[in-house]
Amino acid sequence: MTMVSGAQPSTSAPASLDLKAALLRMVTEGASDLHLKVGRPPTLRLHGDLIALPMAPLRPEELRTLAEHLLPPAQLREFVEMREADFAINVPGIGRFRCNVYQQKGTVAFAMRAIAHAANSVRELNLPPVLEQIALKPRGLVLVTGVTGSGKSTALAAMVHHINERRAANIITIEDPIEFVHRDVKSHINQREVGTDTVTFGQALRRVLRQDPDVVMIGEIRDLETLDVALKAAGTGHLVFSTLHTTDATLTINRILSFYPPHQQNEVRFALANALEAVVSLRLVPRSDQPGRVPACEVLVNTGAVRDQIRDLQATLNIPDLIREGSVAYGMQTFDQSLMTWYSKGVISYENALFYASSPSEFALKIQGVDGASDQAFDGFKPGSGA
Repeated sequence: MTMVSGAQPSTSAPASLDLKAALLRMVTEGASDLHLKVGRPPTLRLHGDLIALPMAPLRPEELRTLAEHLLPPAQLREFVEMREADFAINVPGIGRFRCNVYQQKGTVAFAMRAIAHAANSVRELNLPPVLEQIALKPRGLVLVTGVTGSGKSTALAAMVHHINERRAANIITIEDPIEFVHRDVKSHINQREVGTDTVTFGQALRRVLRQDPDVVMIGEIRDLETLDVALKAAGTGHLVFSTLHTTDATLTINRILSFYPPHQQNEVRFALANALEAVVSLRLVPRSDQPGRVPACEVLVNTGAVRDQIRDLQATLNIPDLIREGSVAYGMQTFDQSLMTWYSKGVISYENALFYASSPSEFALKIQGVDGASDQAFDGFKPGSGA
C-alpha cells in the first residue's frame, strides 16, 4: 500500500488479514466505513448499519502488526505516545481512505473511511442548491455541522469543488489528514496536511493569512485559537469554511459563544454577527425507495434579522423561527422542512422522518393535516404536494 502522505511503510501486511480484500468489498458494496477490532471479523458500515464480513475474527498481533506496517513514522510515534493517530492511505486500484488507529482494552483498533477520488457536486449529493450560492460568496464564515459520519467533509468538498469550477481563487486548506484531493480547474488550490506539510494545526493557522488566500478551508474548529483565526480571516474579507460537531444552527452559535469567557461575550457576538455567512447542518437519513441515504439539511443564512439576534446579549436565540421566515427569500430551511420534502417525494419512510425530526409531534400532526403549535413550520407545504 502507498501512503498518500509520502511516507514509505512496508507494503506487506499480516498474511492472515486480507486488508485489501476487505477494502475492496467496502468500495464495491458502497459502505462508508470499515472497522477492525480484536475478537471481531472486519465490519462494514453500510447505509448506517454494521455488517460483519465473512472473515475470521481478528487477533491482537494482526492489528498491532498492521499498525506498524501502515503508519508513517511520524504518526507511528504519535500513536505510541498518544494511543491514537489519524492518517490516510491510497490503495492503487481500490481507493483512498481516511484512517484512525486507536487503542481499546489494551489492543489496537482501526476505523477506515472511504473517500471519493474526486469531490461530487452539490446537486449530485442531493444537497440544497442554495449551497452553491453560499459557496460563491466573496467573504464570510461558513460552518458545516453534524455528528460524526453525517457528511460534513463531503459537503465541504462539494462547495470547494463548486468554487474551483467557477472562480479564479487562491484556496488554502488545512486538514488532518487530507481527505478529498482537489485538482486545479479555475482556482489555485494548496492542500496542507498536519504532520506532513506543517508541524501543527496551530502553526499553519497562525501563518495562513500571510499566504494570500481568497478562500481558507479549516478541517475542523477544535479550540479557541482555531476559532479566533477563522473569525479574523472572515472579518477581514476572506471566505472561510470549517466544521463543528454540533447538531443544528442554534447549538452551533451557542457552541461558538461558549468558547469565550463572559467578559468577552459582547465582543464575540459582534464579531460573529459580522463574520458569519451561513450554517449548514446535516443528518443522513436511510432511503426507503432504494439502498442508500439522503441528507436532511438545515440551512441558516445570516440575514439582518439573524445578525441582530446574535448581537443582542439579552435575546434568546430563536433561530428555527428565523429560518422558517427566510425560507422563501433566502433559501433557508429547517430539518423538519427538509425531511418533509423527502417524505412527500416518497424517498424516506414516515418512521425515519419522525426519528430524525427536530419536532416529531408537530411533524406527525402535519402529516395528518393538523396544524401544530408552530403553524408556520411547514408554510407552503400540503401533504402529498411534494413541496
